[in-house]
Amino acid sequence: MSAERPHRGTIFLEDTAVLEHRAFPGAQYVLRLAAPRCAAAATPGSFVHLTCEPDLPMRRPLSVMRADRAAGWIEVLYKVVGHGLAELALRRPGETLSCLGPIGQGFRVDPARPRLLLVGGGVGIPPMVFLAERIATERGYSPLVLMGSELPFPFELATSQLPAPGLPAGTTAAMPLLESLGVPSRLASLSGFPGCHRGYVTELAEAWLSSLDAKARPGAEIFTCGPHGMLVAVAALARKHGVPCQVSLEENMACGVGGCAGCTVLVQTPDGPAMKRVCVDGPVFDATAVFSG
Repeated sequence: MSAERPHRGTIFLEDTAVLEHRAFPGAQYVLRLAAPRCAAAATPGSFVHLTCEPDLPMRRPLSVMRADRAAGWIEVLYKVVGHGLAELALRRPGETLSCLGPIGQGFRVDPARPRLLLVGGGVGIPPMVFLAERIATERGYSPLVLMGSELPFPFELATSQLPAPGLPAGTTAAMPLLESLGVPSRLASLSGFPGCHRGYVTELAEAWLSSLDAKARPGAEIFTCGPHGMLVAVAALARKHGVPCQVSLEENMACGVGGCAGCTVLVQTPDGPAMKRVCVDGPVFDATAVFSG
């Protein structure tokens, strides 16, 4: 394997069977695929490049939300935007889709920093769910997961029984999957959903960070994915409170495997500014490298 191309030999092409395809309000869908090779290798922050319909040559990149190595399946969450994803929404259990993945450099969890804050916005929620589940099941401790959406959340809201110190007492809505894993989560929306913080998810992040004392702050780290404006705001909060932050970027992609360089972003490196490909050099970067303030 080439040191310059660490993704070589790690991306698999599979014909995957649709196992489940659930629709949620707001033209949102959760798609489960039988993809054993991808499921075995996927890490939080990685994505797949899916063929949406046989006659559409261009694939669509979708973040992996869950992966079960033993059962050999992956799940993706997506919102219908454009013709390709509209075609994907028509796929039914038993049909076959071509899947290229897993692709990308995922989140890196430092054992020395066990106090973790995960912030997801909109279609940036899936990597946070994947990361939280992996941390809880494989590392034995729980992050705090904050999610924001103006669309109805793509799951039934639960009333959390898990404490979330530092957050407003009236913010009680949570994701049932994370609740069942013992992972505290809280939701934010300007749409007035029951139990959700009426405001931006970054307001919850600010409240939690402000609650950390000098002893707790060195063990904290932030992981985030979502709209560009939210990422900028979370990166600014991280700088303000002196907490490291990893961001997962979203860019338009053509090939998805680093060949076309159509998804490049400016990144500050130890050797100076450089253009990096979001698909294979990312999508996860250190926040200070892409949002300098």
